Amino acid sequence: MSMHIAYGGKDTVITTKEKRALLHEALLKLGGIPKKILVVPPDITRLHSNAGELTQLLYELWDAANGTTFDILPAIGTHAPMTEPQIAEMYGDLPKATYHIHNWRTGLHHFGEVPPEFVQEVSAGKLDYSIPIAVNRRLVESDYELIISVGQVIPHEVIGIANGFKNILIGTGGVETINKSHFLGAVDGMERLMGRTDTSVRRALNYAHAHYLKQLDIQYVMSVMDTDASGERVMRGLYVGDDAHTFETAAELSRAVNMTFLEEPLSKVIVYLDPREFRSTWLGNKAIYRTRMAMADDGELIIIAPGLHEFGEDTEIDRLIRKYGYRGTPTTLNAVSENPELQENLSAAAHLIHGSTEGRFKVTYATGHLTQAEIESVGYQWAPVNEILAEYNPET
Repeated sequence: MSMHIAYGGKDTVITTKEKRALLHEALLKLGGIPKKILVVPPDITRLHSNAGELTQLLYELWDAANGTTFDILPAIGTHAPMTEPQIAEMYGDLPKATYHIHNWRTGLHHFGEVPPEFVQEVSAGKLDYSIPIAVNRRLVESDYELIISVGQVIPHEVIGIANGFKNILIGTGGVETINKSHFLGAVDGMERLMGRTDTSVRRALNYAHAHYLKQLDIQYVMSVMDTDASGERVMRGLYVGDDAHTFETAAELSRAVNMTFLEEPLSKVIVYLDPREFRSTWLGNKAIYRTRMAMADDGELIIIAPGLHEFGEDTEIDRLIRKYGYRGTPTTLNAVSENPELQENLSAAAHLIHGSTEGRFKVTYATGHLTQAEIESVGYQWAPVNEILAEYNPET
């Protein structure tokens, strides 16, 4: 296992030409451009990750080498399948590519499990269940010459810092893999995880990779993105490899450019959610995850969400969010202990914990599709989106 490309820095701006050259260099180090490739990029909810362009560049390199198979399996995890317009916006025009849909409930290859004693160890005794490991069977049971995972390394509420093995084990994972890993992160506590690589969930996924996934020889293409002084998205780092060291190297840069440390907590924060990416609180609550540690007690977080249509991306999870709401850790853990439907959907329970303020500050969702009654029923306050947009224009 090794790191093939490690290029970047806090002030680096990687151009499209450089991205293509770096990807080409990585493929040559792996023995050349294969004829049959499977690429596993994120979906439209990671529109700003630059994974779409990286997928396009891989396609161009493959096409120039007269490749025969270029399959794309978006790592949607629990998200809704991508629509044709979303595919076009995310990846561009790739006429010879074939897209496949991941279903976290079916079409899986089951490996084994992360044993309960290991989970008990990494959770400091808070949990003692096993985590069954399953991924989309296409990764295991097809005859690709190369599988490439593409994604962005960025602070993340469930695992600490996203990407690496997570893109495969969660993005193409099965029900219990996703449910139990997410619940592990929620019980461990977001404040203990955010921005760190040595976390309970990361250790569990590293175990799964070492014991099951390693045999697939998946290569990980990872970006570190930032916003420059003009507000434009730029790539600060590009990393390619197949091991934890490659991810950790990228994560070090991500911590430097994607985390802001404040001298004092914030009493009021406004977050705007791009309607192309955020149609649910399942995704939109990143506004809470990414600000919770910076919020002052009794502060207010206003989330402007013009594209919000639902709570969960999955119909069953949507139902559970509507039923139980965002009530805080003690209430949610009590609901899990008393209700089998939550015990069978631990990722939903984890989301309810992550989406709570734990009573410290107020969340106001400004929406145009979900109604005031719907928003207030799950524990948030509501405001009409047009009024809030008139007061806080994201364009200015």
